[in-house]
Amino acid sequence: MNDSEATETAPEAAPKPRRRKGMSLTLRDVARMANVAPITASRALNTPQAVSDDILHRVREAVERTGYVPNLLAGGLASRRSRLVAAVVPTVAGSVFLETVEALTDTLAAAGYQMMLGQSGYAGSREDALLETIIARRPDGVILTGIMHSQLARRRLAASGIPVVETWDLSPNPLDMLVGFSHEQLGAAVAHFLHRRGRRRVAAITADDERARRRRGAFATAALSLGMSAGPELPQHTVPAPSSVASGREGLRALLARAPGIDAIFCSSDMVALGVLIEAQALGIAVPAQLAIVGMGDLALSRDLQPALTTVRIDGTLIGDTAARYIIQRAEGKTVAQPIRDVGFTIVERGTT
Repeated sequence: MNDSEATETAPEAAPKPRRRKGMSLTLRDVARMANVAPITASRALNTPQAVSDDILHRVREAVERTGYVPNLLAGGLASRRSRLVAAVVPTVAGSVFLETVEALTDTLAAAGYQMMLGQSGYAGSREDALLETIIARRPDGVILTGIMHSQLARRRLAASGIPVVETWDLSPNPLDMLVGFSHEQLGAAVAHFLHRRGRRRVAAITADDERARRRRGAFATAALSLGMSAGPELPQHTVPAPSSVASGREGLRALLARAPGIDAIFCSSDMVALGVLIEAQALGIAVPAQLAIVGMGDLALSRDLQPALTTVRIDGTLIGDTAARYIIQRAEGKTVAQPIRDVGFTIVERGTT
C-alpha cells in the first residue's frame, strides 16, 4: 500500500472514566463514555424504547464496561418512581404460586421494573409487619396473595397511595385492584363434579389456611345438599399449612378411622392429594374404583402420577401477568379499565376419578 492510499481504522474506545478513590461512578461518567448527553443516557436506562438502537447499545456497553449501577433512590426522589414492585406470597416452599411469581417477574422486567418477593407465612401479624417494611420503601406497586383482611394493613396501604393488586381470591370490595377466582364456587363445583361421577360418601382434607377453609366449607355445603354424606356433617381432616405429602397420608388414615365408607376425597392441594394416593396404594385401596381423589393446583407432577391426578387448574400465569400489567399501568398514571378480574378455574379430570 502506497502513501496515497487511505487507511481506515476503528475508532479508539473511550477511556474508562477516572475518579478519585472513594467516589462513586455517576451517570455523567457513563454518558461521557457513550458520547451522549446525560439526559440521553438516563433515557436509555429508564425508557429504552425512547432512544435509537445505536444509542441504547452504546450506553449499555458503557454500563457494562464501567460496572455502573443506577442510584434508584436518587432517581426515585426525583421522579417519585422506584421501578420496584413488591409481591407477597404465603410461602416459597410450595410450588402452587410459582407460575404467578414467574409471570410477575417476566412481565415487570420487560417494562423495566424489578420485583421484590416477600414471604408472609399464614399468620396475619407476620403479614402486617412485612407490609409495614414494604410500604416504608415506597415501591411502585404491591401485589398480594389473597384478600387483605387486616384493618391495620388496609389503612396503611390506602394511606400510602401505592397501587395494590390482590390476587388468588375474589371479593366485591377489593382494597384497590383484584385478579383471582372464587374459592366458594370452586369448592361447590368439585362437589357437583364428584356427584356426577357417582360418588355418594365424600370427605375433605384441608390445610389450615383461610382460603382452603372457604373451599372446604363450600364443598361441604354443596355435598350435604346433594346427599353425599352418611351423617349430618361431612367427614373432614385439617392439616397444618403449608401442607405436604406426609399430611395427606396422615389425613387419609385419620378419615378412614372415623368414616371407613368414604368413596371420594377433595384435597386442598395436589401435594396432599399425592399423599392420599400413596397411602391408599399402601393400604391396598383401589383408586379410583374404591376411592376417588381430587387435588388443587395442577402441579406438573400431577399428570405423571399413576393414576394421573384429577385436580383443579388455576391459571397462575394469567394471574401474574395481569397483576403486573395493572401495576405498570397505574405506575404510569393510566386508568385500569377492568380493576376486578375473575380468571375462573378448570376441573381437569384424570385417572384418580
